[in-house]
Amino acid sequence: MQKKRPTIKDVARLSGLSLSTVSLVINKRGYVSRETREKVQKIVRDLSYHPTRSARGLASKTSGNLGFILSDYHFSQAEPFYTKIFLGTEFEARNHNYYILLTTVGKSFNKAHDVPRFLLERNVDGVIIAGKVTGKLIDYIDGLGIPIVLVDYESKKRRHSTVVTDNRTGARMAVQHLLDFGHRSVAFIAGDIEHPSIAERFAGYKEVLHEHDIVLDEQLVVVDQPTLWGNDGAEAIETILRRGKRPTAVFAANDAMAIGCAKFLRDQGVKIPADMAVVGFDDIEMSSHLEPPLTTVRVLKEEMGKLAVLRLVDMIRSKSRAVVTTHVPVELVIRASTMALPQTIQPEGHDVQVDEVDTRTSITQVVDTLRYP
Repeated sequence: MQKKRPTIKDVARLSGLSLSTVSLVINKRGYVSRETREKVQKIVRDLSYHPTRSARGLASKTSGNLGFILSDYHFSQAEPFYTKIFLGTEFEARNHNYYILLTTVGKSFNKAHDVPRFLLERNVDGVIIAGKVTGKLIDYIDGLGIPIVLVDYESKKRRHSTVVTDNRTGARMAVQHLLDFGHRSVAFIAGDIEHPSIAERFAGYKEVLHEHDIVLDEQLVVVDQPTLWGNDGAEAIETILRRGKRPTAVFAANDAMAIGCAKFLRDQGVKIPADMAVVGFDDIEMSSHLEPPLTTVRVLKEEMGKLAVLRLVDMIRSKSRAVVTTHVPVELVIRASTMALPQTIQPEGHDVQVDEVDTRTSITQVVDTLRYP
């Protein structure tokens, strides 16, 4: 006969303490005297007791879960940009005794049939939303009174705590790098310009040109591509060339577009970086394995996920709804696509790192599957 699994009630009975006190010790929350804590911990060890989620929530009336929502569009892309953010949340959540429940949503939202199950069941204590989703979903979650932290997105309608990349600084570093190498005709290509992160990158691009008395040439700008995929990068640079423009450098809003742009140029016999330099943004893993390796702005994706969890847990436990915006620093990683020695340039006050590349993959081999924001 199988031995009955010990429960939190057994721990409470043997310790002579209330379920609430035992739960506080197990969950490492609130103040409990050292003597009481050690007493409970000894009984837990003696019983080989492992708390369940339901037991953890007895005292606090919480689920012990955090929701993670992102759009189907982001989740289905080949390059795991948001997957890296998700991993950051997963690793940090463990440190606070939380589980992460992942779900995806479509572009539209109808509360009659599009509500994630963990929201219907009220099975999460807070929600992290990564990337751009419809405002109707955010409004729905607000209506439930569940705390929200946005990652890589900012809601225009309501103010929420957010964790975002320092997009403007990253763009400024990328463009300044190109100008330092003598470029004065720098194109900018992007899609989804309404996305706050992309808009900030465009703003940084324009600022640096203005500071160097370089008049913005609208014919060198394409920001109306439908997405930020590799093929959009190819179409964007093709549009610029068809206008009769021949920039000496291109700054793409993300690495996918940069790689798509580079493939198109190579197919047209344009040498990179001898004829035209190319810079991206995000530093996805394959960027360092291309030929030539791509100069880009490194986004600390796992760190963004970690900081989102820290903020959300603080909101849950303190019951505070104070709005906090966290800007995660970026690094400019200089590689061969801009004719420079491999190195990493960071804002003042940061260390310089070497970025070594051993294995390289042809741009042509990866660009057709590279689709992500």
